[in-house]
Parts: sequence; C-alpha cells; structure tokens
Amino acid sequence: MRNRYLDTLRAAAIVRVVVYHHFGWAWLSLALPAMGIMFAVAGSLTAASLERRPAGPVVVSRLRRLLPPLWLLGVVVVPAMITTGWTVEPARLLLWVLPLADPPGSAAAIDAWEPLWYIRAYLWFVLLTPLLYALWKRIGWVLVLLPIAGLAVLDRTGFTLPAAADSAMWDLVTYGACWIAGFAHRDGRLARLRPSVVTGAAIGLGAAALYWQNGHQGVAAWDLNEVPESQALWSLAFVLLMLRWQPDMTRFSRIRPLDRLISLLTGRAVTIYLWHNIAIAAIWPVLELAGHDDLGRLEQPVTLAMTFLLTGVAVLTFGWVEDLAAGRAPRLWPAYRPPGEAPPVPEPAITGPAAGVEPITERLVRDVRPAAPAPAGRPATPRPPQQRRHIVGEPVTQRIVRDMPVAGRPPGRAGGHDGVPWAGNTVPRPSLPLRFTGQDGAP
Repeated sequence: MRNRYLDTLRAAAIVRVVVYHHFGWAWLSLALPAMGIMFAVAGSLTAASLERRPAGPVVVSRLRRLLPPLWLLGVVVVPAMITTGWTVEPARLLLWVLPLADPPGSAAAIDAWEPLWYIRAYLWFVLLTPLLYALWKRIGWVLVLLPIAGLAVLDRTGFTLPAAADSAMWDLVTYGACWIAGFAHRDGRLARLRPSVVTGAAIGLGAAALYWQNGHQGVAAWDLNEVPESQALWSLAFVLLMLRWQPDMTRFSRIRPLDRLISLLTGRAVTIYLWHNIAIAAIWPVLELAGHDDLGRLEQPVTLAMTFLLTGVAVLTFGWVEDLAAGRAPRLWPAYRPPGEAPPVPEPAITGPAAGVEPITERLVRDVRPAAPAPAGRPATPRPPQQRRHIVGEPVTQRIVRDMPVAGRPPGRAGGHDGVPWAGNTVPRPSLPLRFTGQDGAP
C-alpha cells in the first residue's frame, strides 16, 4: 500500500526543484529544502523494502528503477555531444551506465549532464543502505548525527579526496542525515518521540543553520544550496518536522485533479528531474524561433509555463521507460486511471500510542506469506543546474546565466561558471573552474 503523504511530499519537492532551477530564487531553498525531502522519502521507502525482502534483491530493484531513465537520456545526449565534436575516453562512458561518479559531458551540453549528481548520490545511498540500516538497528539516533559530525570534521580539517570521490563524499555527509531520518520514519522511532523533543531539535538545527549561513554567505545571499553545512542542518530540521506528523490524506485523494497530479509527479519523478533542465534551456530558442523573445512583464509566467509544457513533452516522449523499469505496462501518462479502477487508498495518519506500529493490512499480508530465512547479518523515494536570471528588456544574447554552487559541495569545490547563452546553450568564458576544464568539461 502506497503512503500518499510521502507521495505528496515527493511531488511538492520535484515541483520546487523545477521552479528553483528556472528562477534561481534563493528563498525557495529555505521554504522547502527539496533535495533533503527527496532523500528522506527515498530512505523511508528503501527501509520499508528491506523489512520485506533480503538486501540483495532490494538493491537490485532500486537500481532497476533508477538507471533505465538515465540510460535513455544517455542514448539521446551522448551521441549528440560526440556528433558536435566532444571527445572522451571510451572507458569514462561507462559512468553513463553505472554512475559511481558523475557521468562526463561536454560544456555545451551542461544542462543535460550537470544535474546527474543526484542520480550518483542516490545510487551510493542505495548501495550503502543495507549497511546503514543494520547500523541504525544497533545505534539508532547516533547514526543520524554521524553525517553532521562528518561535515564538521571536513570543514575543520579541509580534508579532500580526488575530484570524483570528493563530490560523492560531500553529498553523502550533506544529505546522509536526511536519508537515515527516513529509517526513523519507517520503523516508528520518529513517531514515538515526544512532540516537544522533535520541535526542540528542529528549532535548534534550524537556528544553527541560519547562524552558519549568516556568516558564510555564497554568491546569492541566503541560498542554502551554496553552503553544505547550512543545507544539511536546515534539511534535517525540516525533514524531522515533516515526517513526525503524518496527516490523514483521505480527503486529498478524493480531489481527483490533485490526486492525478500527484500520481503524475511521483510516477515520472526521475524523468521530470532528468529532463526539466533541458526544457529550461530550450525555452529561449523556442521563443526566438516563434518571434516572441521580448515578453516584457509576462516573461516570468510565460517562461515558467513553457518549462512545464516542455517538461511535459519530455514525460510523454521518455517517461514510459519508468513503467518498464518498474515492471509495469508502459503508459504515456501515468496520471490516467482506466475507467472502474479505484484511486489509491492512503495510509492512515500515525498518531497516538500506536504511532510507529506496522499497519494491520501489512501485518496480515506478512503473516500469511511463507516466511523466508533471513540472510546472515541482515536485520529482521541541485546540486542545482544553471540558474537563469533574465533582465526584462535585455537582449537575449546578453542574458546572464549563472551556475550556482552546489549543495553538497563547499565553496571553492563547487563547479561554477558564468556564461552568455546563445540558442539555449551556455558558452563558457575562457577561465573556467577546475570542474569544467579539459576537452569534455567533465568532473
């Protein structure tokens, strides 16, 4: 049975990601720390799978759901980059198959490959979850504090790894606490905490995040995505509050348009994430082709509408691969429900003394299923891409494009560049940071 509250959180997070990448509004990182929520939801769902199946099949299943949309993107993007003059060592193309490090890409196609840090981070969290969940069962909340402690150590010591490993390390310590908090949501430990404890912890974490951010501002003031320490603390505070209280979603499920929108966003979350940045890059070429590149006061609403429209085209064109990856019959539009099919029934809210207790429907299913012996040692669901900040009335060819530093990377290690867009692509200036040096512009 799906948890409709988690679906709703994930849907809200993916919309926030799209809007943030379109406008680059710093306040959105405070209003809704989307990446932390997405990692926390994924941690909860992965823990739920580990409670029902051995670790090996769970990891394989999660990777099977994650990787095919990436492969389809690579089938489209990699030949296009090679055709336009990009050269790369053939062995590095394997990162488009299994992204243990960031997949490489050309500077001109940065909108396609730069968001893939999330896929790489998610992959590592899935691979590490059997170990992390076993540790969670043993040491509990101490495990949530370890990534935060790791951030403090990295900040104080300046410890670094080679570029690819360094990126993965910073993402893991930035969002690790949120992923593990998902474990606490799943097994009920978070729900069993007193409200005053959760509220106090969230206030303390939030205050610490704001204090740190105030003294370590990035290029855009109060943009948490530029400061991993602030991002980690604020995201964890938000996650604790969002997952501690789970409202009853029954009424929302009866609002058919909203219910179908949530089904669409959750059923195509990976496709939306992978293609929305390309959609943003395509806005101005399309508008120029149509002769409507001077929109005046209508620029923001029109370009945002086009972002969702072009992303919708990508969902129709490429989203079916998520159905195949999940073992379902492919559909063009997952929000469509055949006549007579009942809407999903949300799980009841977890409140009171029974908080954290396994739902009775799951206990009945588990009790009638033949028990399988547990394997030895096994305990019984941007960084942001380029930010476009258009100035009304400014010629299109001189609009400034800024690639903001990335959550999960400290200032100085994040790949940032300024450039002038032409036909939706960013032409890097001659002096690029280390991340975009080399013939292929890859990390």
